[in-house]
Amino acid sequence: MANYPLPKFSFLIEWGEARLGFTEVTGLERSVEVIEYREGSSKSYSKLKMPGMEALANVTLKRGTFAGDISFYTWFNTVQMNTAERRDVIVKLLNEENEPTMVWRLANCFAVKYQASELKADGNEVAIETLEIAHEGLSMVS
Repeated sequence: MANYPLPKFSFLIEWGEARLGFTEVTGLERSVEVIEYREGSSKSYSKLKMPGMEALANVTLKRGTFAGDISFYTWFNTVQMNTAERRDVIVKLLNEENEPTMVWRLANCFAVKYQASELKADGNEVAIETLEIAHEGLSMVS
């Protein structure tokens, strides 16, 4: 049997008790900033490189707009100066039987940007709304 990479088109998002369907999730990303250092008496004419602080990208969620469903906007509306409703968000990549094969956990998320769909009189697409969230940790769950 051949071993193929996982397809990325079947996934599920969970926050709290809600299980939501999305059309796109981007930004599942962690990186480490590089610290460069060189002392004046170093015999090498290059800088040393050391790992620094971890950087976490914001995650963008896109989904179809449904009449009467304003949950994206409601969550974004909880953000006030220095306070926000925080949630843990789980992203699951699913196989053909809708079972999770890869699971990512985003810790202490809060909404930082809400965008309603573009409106076009001559368009023939589904209305898509976007929510960008910040978080304090990305981990893979087994």
